[in-house]
Amino acid sequence: MKKLLTLSLALWAAGGATAQTAATDSVATPNPLTFYGFVDGYYGYDFNHNNTQSRPGFLYSHNRQNEFTINQGLVGLRYDNGQVRGAVGLHAGSYVSANYAAEDQVFKHIYEGYAGFRPFKKAWLDVGIFASHIGFESALSKDNWTLTRSLMAENSPYYEAGARFTYEVAPQLTLTGLVLNGWQNLRETNQGKALGTQIQWRPTAKLLINSSTFYGNEQPQDSVRRRRYFHDFYVSYAATDRLSLALVFDVGKQESERRGDKADTWHTGAAFVRYQLAPKWSATARAEYYNADRGVIIRTFSPLPADADFKVQAASLNLDYAPAANVVFRVEGRVMDAKRPIFEQRDNRTADSYGNITSSIALAF
Repeated sequence: MKKLLTLSLALWAAGGATAQTAATDSVATPNPLTFYGFVDGYYGYDFNHNNTQSRPGFLYSHNRQNEFTINQGLVGLRYDNGQVRGAVGLHAGSYVSANYAAEDQVFKHIYEGYAGFRPFKKAWLDVGIFASHIGFESALSKDNWTLTRSLMAENSPYYEAGARFTYEVAPQLTLTGLVLNGWQNLRETNQGKALGTQIQWRPTAKLLINSSTFYGNEQPQDSVRRRRYFHDFYVSYAATDRLSLALVFDVGKQESERRGDKADTWHTGAAFVRYQLAPKWSATARAEYYNADRGVIIRTFSPLPADADFKVQAASLNLDYAPAANVVFRVEGRVMDAKRPIFEQRDNRTADSYGNITSSIALAF
C-alpha cells in the first residue's frame, strides 16, 4: 500500500510538472516562422480607349482594362527569431508581367527573397531581394491609400536586389544604407553598383517623415555612362481619428549622353487626403503631377536630344469598403491631362486627356 501511494504521488507530480511545462510553452515566444499571402482581383475600364486591353505604357499596376484579372497573387514565408531573419515570396499577375518584363524568367516571379542577421543590437544586415526603400506607395495595393498607384510610384523602384543595413537609432528614428544592383534591377546590367539611403523619423505617433536617396549609373554596359541622382521625400500625418494627410515629392537628375550638355531632370509631386466615413468605409482623394525633361525615366532611360518633354497632371477619387479586417473592396475613378496629345484612342487618334475607372477586391492572409 505504501509503495502504491508513493507511486501515485510520483505520477501526480510528473503530471503536474508536465501540465506546468505545457502552460509555460503556451505563452512562450511565438513561432518565428509565419506564412502569408495576398491576392488582388480587379476589373478596369478606360473611357474612349484604343482597341486594346493595355493601359498607357507608363502604368504598371492594374494596367489592364475591360478584362477581369489579378494584379498580384502572392504567397510566402517569413522567419524572424529576433537575431536571424529572412523571407521568400513568389507572385504572379498583370503587375508582374508589366513591371518585371525585362527580368530573367527565373527571377521575375520572386517577390522577395533575402536572409539577414543582427551584427549588433538594434541593427540588421540583409542580402537578397526586397521591397524598395523609395516611395510612399508599395507593390501591395492593400497597404496604399489609393487603389491605383501615383505616376511617381509607377516610375520609381518597387523592388531592389542588394545588401541592406538598417540601424534603429531610437524608437522614433531609423537609418538605412543600401548597395544595390541598380534601379529596380534583379540582375545587374553593368559593372557598377548603385547606392541608396533612407531616413525615417516619427517625432510623434501621428507624424512620419521620410527621406530616401539613390545614386548610380543605370545604362547598359556598352552604353555611355549617365549617372543618376534621385531623392524621394514624403510626410504623412494623422490629423484626427478620421482624417489623414500625405505629401510626396520626388526629384531626379540624370547626366546627358554628351559631356557638358544639360542634365535631364524630372520632378513629381502628389497630395493625398484620406477620410474615414464610417467604421467600414473610407475615401481618398489624390492630386498629382509629373514633369520630365525629354521623358527621362517615364519614357526612356536614355533620352535623345529631340525627345519631347513629358508633362501630365492627374486626380483620382477612391472609395473603400472593408467588410472584414483582411479584405477590402475598392472603386476608383481617375483622370489625367497632358500638355500634348500622348494618350492613344480609337481610330489611331491621340488625345491630351485620359480617364478610367478601376474596381478591386483584395484579400490578405
